Amino acid sequence: MQNKSPLKLLLVGAALAGVLALGACATIARQGPSGNANVPEPAKAVDLDRYLGKWYELARYEFGYQKGCEAVTAEYRLLEDGQIGVTNACRQDSVDGEYREATAKGKVVEGSNNTKLKLSFFGPFYVGDYWVLDHADDYSWSIVGEPSGRNLWILSRQVNVTTEQRQMLYNRARELGYDLSLLRETKH
Repeated sequence: MQNKSPLKLLLVGAALAGVLALGACATIARQGPSGNANVPEPAKAVDLDRYLGKWYELARYEFGYQKGCEAVTAEYRLLEDGQIGVTNACRQDSVDGEYREATAKGKVVEGSNNTKLKLSFFGPFYVGDYWVLDHADDYSWSIVGEPSGRNLWILSRQVNVTTEQRQMLYNRARELGYDLSLLRETKH
C-alpha cells in the first residue's frame, strides 16, 4: 500500500467536501413543491444599469435557506470584472431579529437579454438560476423566479406598496403561472 502524505489526504478531503457541498446544494434546489410547472421565459429585456440597486422583497415562496426571514432586501451592484455582486439580507424571525446576510456573484447568461443570471454563493461554481420574469418599465417592481418553479420572489423598490399595487403584482405572478397559495408575504 502506498503511503499518503497528510497534505495530500487533506487536499483530497477538501476536494471531496467541495463536491459533496455542490451535490447537496443541487439536491436542496430540487426539494420542495413546484408552484409553477411551466415557468415562462422572461417577458422583456433587462437594462442592468436600471436593475442595479436595492430591492425590497414583498413576498416569496418559503424555502429552507430563507425560512423565517423578515425585512428581506436584495442589493445588486456591478463589479469591476463585469459580474453582478448580490447581497441578500434579512432579519431572522421578526423585523427586529438577528441580522443575516449572504453574498453572491452573478454572471449574465449569454443571449438572455440580461434576464437570466447564474449565481455563485460559494467559490467558482455558478449553480443558482435567477430569472427576471417581468419588471415594470420604470423598474419599480420585479418578479423573479427560476426554471424549476420552486422559487418566486416579488420585489419592489419601495418597502411599502399600496394594496392595489400588491394585488397587481400577485395577479401578474398568477398570469405567469404561479400558484399564489404558496406565496408568503414578507414583513418589513
